[in-house]
Amino acid sequence: MASIRPDARRAAALGAVCAALAVVVTVFATVPALRRSLVALGHLRWQFAALALVAEFGSMVAMARSQRRLLGVGGSPVPLRTAVGVAFGYTALATSIPVAGAGVGTAFSYRYLRRRGVDTVVVSWALTLSGVSAALSLAFVMVVGAAIPGRPGTFLVGLTGAAVYALPMLSVVCALRFPAVRRFVNRTVALAVGGSRRLFHRPRAEAAHAFEELLQRISGLRATRRQYGLAFLSAVRNWVADCNCLACAIIATGSHVPWRGLLLAYCLAKTGGSIGLTPGGIGVVEVTLTAALVATGMSAGPALTAVLVYRLISFWLVLVAGYVTLALITRRQAPTPEPDPEPSVQTS
Repeated sequence: MASIRPDARRAAALGAVCAALAVVVTVFATVPALRRSLVALGHLRWQFAALALVAEFGSMVAMARSQRRLLGVGGSPVPLRTAVGVAFGYTALATSIPVAGAGVGTAFSYRYLRRRGVDTVVVSWALTLSGVSAALSLAFVMVVGAAIPGRPGTFLVGLTGAAVYALPMLSVVCALRFPAVRRFVNRTVALAVGGSRRLFHRPRAEAAHAFEELLQRISGLRATRRQYGLAFLSAVRNWVADCNCLACAIIATGSHVPWRGLLLAYCLAKTGGSIGLTPGGIGVVEVTLTAALVATGMSAGPALTAVLVYRLISFWLVLVAGYVTLALITRRQAPTPEPDPEPSVQTS
């Protein structure tokens, strides 16, 4: 199995420190409300909290299945256990490191799968399409969630949020599919590399050519409609299962789930958390999701309690599990293949 480079370890440590600081800031900013919510945690319906934990694990497995199906397209199937390990490791790095977390997580996934013997092109293609599938599936869930209440204004908000997620990913798909778009992307990357070399003397001069060659090779991979559909369905299940974790957390507080607005509230919180201002959207997700649940009709106190339960499971427990996975990986060894160019950033 793969080991993590020292710079990745330093980035992970920095992410953990940033996460701790964000927690301290959040606690001091909302002490009275948190105190009431923490008291309410003692009266949880723990059987539903356990169901929330099961739902979140199902979300991670669905994420792993989506990526595993894409890896299988290139003739490089990996065991589900391996795919789940990649999902937890990627999520821990992506959510604990601000701004660059997705890039560090993707680099980990890339090296881990390469050391498992998966071809360079297949890994790059699968990680790229996995990010595209995750973003497009969230956009789809957001549109569905906005359509359920049946209000034009709500639907417009959902449609706008979905477009924010979908349009960049559709441009990636076009770059892989159409030569003209691919040439435009290559020219843009060449200009960016040239500017970076003039300012920072990095990356190497051949980086733009390597990217162009890799993109050309990736574009040669094709999947059937059924394979794309199954990968997309698994990505949708990832978001739906995570939303079910939120629903179970709400029930665990003794509140009624606002089903008509739940999906949209969940997606808006995910959108706010994806900005990357804090590790894992700490503070941003809690405030956004609590406000969205209150807008659906929940009382502020139960809404905040439910959000804390949801975040404890979907963020903190997953973060711990992810770093445990990374610790196990660094203690195992596998043959190291020749170095390859880095992949594009995966989206979560």
